[in-house]
Amino acid sequence: MLGKKANRRIEAYQRELLKTHFLEVDNMYRKMRGWRHDYRNHIQVLKSYADRGDLEAISKYLDDLEADLYTVDTVIKTGDPMTDAILNSKIALANDRNIKVEADAHIPVLLSVSAVDLCTVIGNLFDNAIEACSELPEEQRVIRVYMDVKGTQLYISFLNFTSGGKLQKVGNIFKSTKGGEHGFGLGRIDDVVKRLGGYISRNSEEGAFTTEVLLPLAKE
Repeated sequence: MLGKKANRRIEAYQRELLKTHFLEVDNMYRKMRGWRHDYRNHIQVLKSYADRGDLEAISKYLDDLEADLYTVDTVIKTGDPMTDAILNSKIALANDRNIKVEADAHIPVLLSVSAVDLCTVIGNLFDNAIEACSELPEEQRVIRVYMDVKGTQLYISFLNFTSGGKLQKVGNIFKSTKGGEHGFGLGRIDDVVKRLGGYISRNSEEGAFTTEVLLPLAKE
């Protein structure tokens, strides 16, 4: 009975988390569409300043546009629209928490992974990394993301620094020395990876946590 209750609690948590992931993605694209919609207006304003020869006003307006564009710019371009959306929304969230993200991601081929499954895997990995980094001093907050094709598989690697020592593994959950759970949503990732015939590996070292995932590519 306890196991069923725990599973229902985790499933409810994951449904809410997935909803949050999609809302973050949707919010980012709304900002991008809004900026593009205003593009003509921006050009007209700059032309007006140019006609008056007001170089100071042009410079100020361009500075404001650059700052505004930074909040909606697509930093990562993997080749897969959904992956781009998820990664960029999470990078924006990490930046808000003063977490440095080093990302190198390439997806040149079609994946046999639904948008929901992809969001579950990448979203949970990123959220766990952000949560762990948030406990560190700002200068130590770093998340490294790498995605590329390895043979017939998509390889995903997340590394983040953690506070304290090596995390203890209890079942499929890593627990910190403070008693908290690291990776509450990783059980759902396991389900997705298993269903898709993929592979997952987690490793906790002193001050760092790494997750590696392999997912199959779509068949020709």
